[in-house]
Amino acid sequence: MEYIIGQRWVSHADAQLGLGVIVEIEQRRVTVNFPAVGEERTYAIDGAPLTRLRFQEGDHIATVSGVELVVTRVDEHQGLLLYTGTDHHDAELTVSELELDAYVQLTTPQQRLLNGHFDKNSDFALRVATFDYLDRQQRSPVRGLMGSRTSLLPHQVYIANEVGQRFAPRVLLADEVGLGKTIEAGMIMHQQLLSGRASRVLVLVPETLLHQWLVEMLRRFNLHFALFDDERLAEIDAGNPFEAEQLLLCSTSLFAGQPERREQVLAAPWDLVVVDEAHHLEWSAEAPSEEYQLVESLAGNSAGLLLLTATPEQVGQASHFARLRLLDPSRFHDLEQFAAEESQYHRWSDMAQQIEAGEIPGDLPEGLDRNAEPAQLIEQILDRHGTGRVLFRNTRAAVSGFPQRLLHRHPLPCPEEYRFSSVDVDSGLHPELPYHDDSWLAFDPRVNWLEQTLKQLRPAKALVICANADTAVALEHHLHLRAGIRSAAFYEGLSIIERDRAAAYFADEVNGAQTLVCSEIGSEGRNFQFAHHLILFDLPLNPDLLEQRIGRLDRIGQQHDVEIHVPYLEGTAQETLLDWYERGLDAFSESCSAGYMIFQRFREALLGHLEQRGEGFEALLSETAEFTVQTRLELREGQDRLLERNSCKPDAANALIDAISERENSDELQEYLEALCEAFGVDTEFHSEHTLILRPSEHMLTGHFPYLRDEGTTVTFDRDKGLAREDLAFLTWEHPMLVEAMDMVHSTELGNAAIGTIKLKGIAPGTMMLECLFTVNCVAPKELQVERFLPLSPTRLLVDARGKDLAHLVPHTRLNELVERVKKPVALAIIKQVQKEVDAKMLLATRQAETRLSDLLSEAEAEMRAQLGAERERLAALQKVNPSIRQEELDHLDYRIEECAIHIRHASLQLQALRLILTT
Repeated sequence: MEYIIGQRWVSHADAQLGLGVIVEIEQRRVTVNFPAVGEERTYAIDGAPLTRLRFQEGDHIATVSGVELVVTRVDEHQGLLLYTGTDHHDAELTVSELELDAYVQLTTPQQRLLNGHFDKNSDFALRVATFDYLDRQQRSPVRGLMGSRTSLLPHQVYIANEVGQRFAPRVLLADEVGLGKTIEAGMIMHQQLLSGRASRVLVLVPETLLHQWLVEMLRRFNLHFALFDDERLAEIDAGNPFEAEQLLLCSTSLFAGQPERREQVLAAPWDLVVVDEAHHLEWSAEAPSEEYQLVESLAGNSAGLLLLTATPEQVGQASHFARLRLLDPSRFHDLEQFAAEESQYHRWSDMAQQIEAGEIPGDLPEGLDRNAEPAQLIEQILDRHGTGRVLFRNTRAAVSGFPQRLLHRHPLPCPEEYRFSSVDVDSGLHPELPYHDDSWLAFDPRVNWLEQTLKQLRPAKALVICANADTAVALEHHLHLRAGIRSAAFYEGLSIIERDRAAAYFADEVNGAQTLVCSEIGSEGRNFQFAHHLILFDLPLNPDLLEQRIGRLDRIGQQHDVEIHVPYLEGTAQETLLDWYERGLDAFSESCSAGYMIFQRFREALLGHLEQRGEGFEALLSETAEFTVQTRLELREGQDRLLERNSCKPDAANALIDAISERENSDELQEYLEALCEAFGVDTEFHSEHTLILRPSEHMLTGHFPYLRDEGTTVTFDRDKGLAREDLAFLTWEHPMLVEAMDMVHSTELGNAAIGTIKLKGIAPGTMMLECLFTVNCVAPKELQVERFLPLSPTRLLVDARGKDLAHLVPHTRLNELVERVKKPVALAIIKQVQKEVDAKMLLATRQAETRLSDLLSEAEAEMRAQLGAERERLAALQKVNPSIRQEELDHLDYRIEECAIHIRHASLQLQALRLILTT
């Protein structure tokens, strides 16, 4: 080994020293300066733990002056290396190794291997598996749809896929109550964020729904939204507070009478704005509300916009037009023109029905092929439908799977103690509130009734809901401590972890609670369809809240009829409100999306009778019932059946669900996670089938493993178990734990260099082979999604002594079974002897891989132009007959096609892993 002053060497005993330079040579000692850490080390020449740093053609190097080069030639002059390469401007430069940046990181596999830094063979196998799974994720047609903790319902999956893949989606989600608009919005946001189409999202909701949204987004989609309220805003002093977070959740009322906040939120950049309960945004051409004007301004500044409402047209055609106007003001600019267009939608719907019945209408529009298959004709009509691309609406009638609702009234005598406290509506509906202690439990007949009813229902589980947290806590204490009934409380005063524990205790079928006592807000954001008995300890004044309560159990997937029990005090406001809900609104038999609108219409009369029920109450019930029937009829007749067809295409949805299920029903994910944990020093323990307990250990490779709590995390790979047990983390390939852990493998050196020996019959001992893993390196903006057409495409080569590729003869998994560990001193000695051979074989392997890359790039560009070009042609043709196709979408496709082509052509190979194998 010859040392020359000025040469660059690295210490394989301490790679953190960076790149060293020989500064002094004595007879038996050599001194190396490490500029990166400001240290000098002196070593005995015979045993120095040093390795000569020699970059190869294709390597990226950087100089002390900040110039970056791609090496094209390496020469040697008087013992020093000269690197010739090209910079970012394709200018050719030659630099001496003396000019190299001392902060070099030896992350390339070849450099690490030849410098004596290598990993275990199990880490090498983990790295290969990681790139294989990443590649499969990029190619998957259901990318972005797997990561949600939700049931795979066709209408939700279809909408999420249809909208989530659009550039800057601007749509109105208008499914009926109970069909999961919040879930659809979450799935769309998850897909947009995962794909890179969006990175900053603002969600505006009514104040009463803030907690529900926060919990839903976190528990179902692992989306950590920052909740902004007056208190949070007061804590942020400097700058624009709305630029402090990427995902932000706040109420629309936060900006009422606050012009400064309004300016700040409008000044912040948003990729996607989501507005729940959008029908509350009041609009008229002369006097739009302050909330409407805020959303209108946000809609103008944001590329994407999602509006959610269960009642798109219940408050009038003008209100419906106002929502669509927010989505696309250039398309929906005139109310009269919109009304004229809408009158034609029924014609299209009738035409589709005729075609389904086997009749070809005589007035089939130009451009439609009369000889086409009926399904194809209907598909063309759907494409040309006026609001089909901006409005999605599924109905409970069209989506099967809902249970029946059965009401059980339980009249109880009103105690004397309450007769003097019912002086207003609120205390009449909740007479226990004036009591500041739990003394009311002793005389309120509902308490004893509840105790006896729960005992009669055993072992069936029952969800109890009441309006106030204090009431819920007092009831739960009574049931648990005095009545001996297994119970848990669930209310807003608990932390999310405490709520998880309460919900898990209730969900446990064997040793769990029989009942969960919830407050109004505590019941939001959770679904308990494993129970079918619902006890309403009191009634809310808002029909939407009543529907929300029933909706905890009345959901798709409920296996039994929902038994609704309502205890009430006779002769009080409770009985009056129950009568109005049952006989007027018919709220217990079926869902009514117009419930709040009907309540608003009869509000004053109803409140009067709640204070003092009078003779006109029967007339009020009749009038309400008549109006409710008429409203339901109008909603049903006004439903755009063609729109419903376009809101869920069962065949397409089921194909997506099958693809998701196929990935989930494999053991690959669990096996891969266990390998990850072993590599990073995370302890794993069997919990139950498809469920593991992960715990940090004292021997962790890094101080952090994503989403692993200090006390441990229990994870399940089973969707059904994940839905029933929200205390478990439901892992999919898109869960942040997996995404971030795979990124830790991808972006670090772990497993990128290894050495091993094998015994192979017929091959002479000492024969060297190189196992190489190359991937495509395409640097491109994430939102272009180039990986759809040019994924990582892992290329494995197994080069023998003659440079022949044996990868097809010796699969990677088989090689992992045969390879044996080499002790480090022996491995270092081997590496010093075979450096030139490794260089030669790597050159051969790289040339073979580059030949394959050329074909990959050509195929990728052709595939990209075919897919995006076909979509561009389709949208351009549709734009002529369907004005809802925005020009921005076509312009973006043109831009995306050309940008993708440029980045695909500039893609290169990247060596991701290298294993030196010697036969023994």
